[in-house]
Amino acid sequence: MSRPVQYNNTVKFAGIPEGYMGDGFMATNFEKVVGLARKNSIWPLPFATSCCGIEFMATAASHYDIARFGSERMSFSPRQCDLLMVMGTISKKMGPILKQVYLQMAEPRWVIAVGACASSGGIFDTYSVMQGIDQVIPVDVYVPGCPPRPEAILDGFMKIQELVHNESLRRRQSDHYKELLNSYGIQ
Repeated sequence: MSRPVQYNNTVKFAGIPEGYMGDGFMATNFEKVVGLARKNSIWPLPFATSCCGIEFMATAASHYDIARFGSERMSFSPRQCDLLMVMGTISKKMGPILKQVYLQMAEPRWVIAVGACASSGGIFDTYSVMQGIDQVIPVDVYVPGCPPRPEAILDGFMKIQELVHNESLRRRQSDHYKELLNSYGIQ
């Protein structure tokens, strides 16, 4: 015995940009559509060196599942990603390599410093450990913790999504952004 098909006509779409909607079409601002698309299709590049990397692995696993936020594909090629997630202790010898990886990423690009070591050097106040990756590359979001829980990493990722969604398409061409990159020695 077949059941009649029932359609749900009360579906609410979260995050839809405001605009004019009709039957089968929608008119809105181009910048808002691009922001929505970027927000839900971030490809992260994990740069993990120590225990924060293990917490990130838990974040990517099935229990926390970072893929439900649109980052299904982890990219291990800087040319194919737009989010650099730096996790763990970064030595001063690794600084130029981290900067090179950042420079190989295409614009627009964003950076998350995950954990105390990537954010501020952590407990390693020594001659060989960089006291925060913001000494070599600009950082958009800092995730605190030693190591941070997967929930904190997801919260940092959602902060990046919010930043990506609200960013103007012209921000990367602004004088302020160029000055920021010049302060890091990036042309």
